[in-house]
Amino acid sequence: MHQIPLVIEDYLNYLEAIKGISPSTVKEYYYDLRTFFRFIKKRYKLVDKDVPLDKINIDDINIELIRKINIQDLHSFISYIDKGRNNGNYTKARKIASLRSFFSYLYSKVNLIDKNPTDGLDSPKKDTRYPIYLTLDECHLLLKTVLKNKNEFYRKRDYAIITLFLNCGLRLSELSSINISKIKGDTLTVIGKGNKERTIYLNSSCLEAINSYLEVRPKDAKDEDALFISKRKQRLSNRAIQHLIDKYLKEAGFDTSIYSTHKLRHTAATLMYKHGNVDIRALQEILGHENVSTTQIYTHIDDERLRDAIRSNPLANLTPDSSSKIK
Repeated sequence: MHQIPLVIEDYLNYLEAIKGISPSTVKEYYYDLRTFFRFIKKRYKLVDKDVPLDKINIDDINIELIRKINIQDLHSFISYIDKGRNNGNYTKARKIASLRSFFSYLYSKVNLIDKNPTDGLDSPKKDTRYPIYLTLDECHLLLKTVLKNKNEFYRKRDYAIITLFLNCGLRLSELSSINISKIKGDTLTVIGKGNKERTIYLNSSCLEAINSYLEVRPKDAKDEDALFISKRKQRLSNRAIQHLIDKYLKEAGFDTSIYSTHKLRHTAATLMYKHGNVDIRALQEILGHENVSTTQIYTHIDDERLRDAIRSNPLANLTPDSSSKIK
């Protein structure tokens, strides 16, 4: 495996250790930087022009090369990922954010460059992405599908897992890491993105599903505090949970290339927004979003609510005839 250049490795360590960014997100930053520096090596003719981009080694990237990078190089890279890799605006914006963060670190945190080349770099407008979610009837269908499982342990465990996803809007990593000791009455404490702790309030469906599952959960689990365990009595991994969700989605007739554990999180948020009259700030808190702009995708989904708002206007039922009769 190729070595990560020291300057990039230091930056990634800073993100994880100082900024508290999750390892999976740090990995995404690295992939974006690797693509960029592979492109730079080709642009600066440091490799043979026939070498495919994904075969270019970036071990030798150093601060001397980084100091040469300018805004034209960045514009050229954005043009490449747009035309050469067909990246959409959302992906381009993420890669630009990765570059901004890296060069800002070099310039203002460790003073390794005299000028930040990303100053004045524009981000493409992000495409509006509406969340994909299950309707209320589809949620009932999915839960009924779980109840068909003949094995009592799997049935009760998997029903509790899907009930928590659909009611609380948990991330996959948050659900897999739930500890029994973190459930107190109707509250659950989870570790969310950026290692931040937050409190989830459990409704009666969640409490009933958890308690029913705990009745059949083996007492001699290898991880005593893990809520959701496998038949081998170990904590269920993210991959195992994804696999069981896919299994039930398929059985219920849903396309697993469209629906996933993350879409169950979208579903919980959508149901709360559509049917629970949940304020956007409260929804932000429930989902553990750092910025309310992330939560705002759920405000675009309920056309019926917008129709009702217009219909409720006291002038909604006026006609030319009725207007003319008003004294």
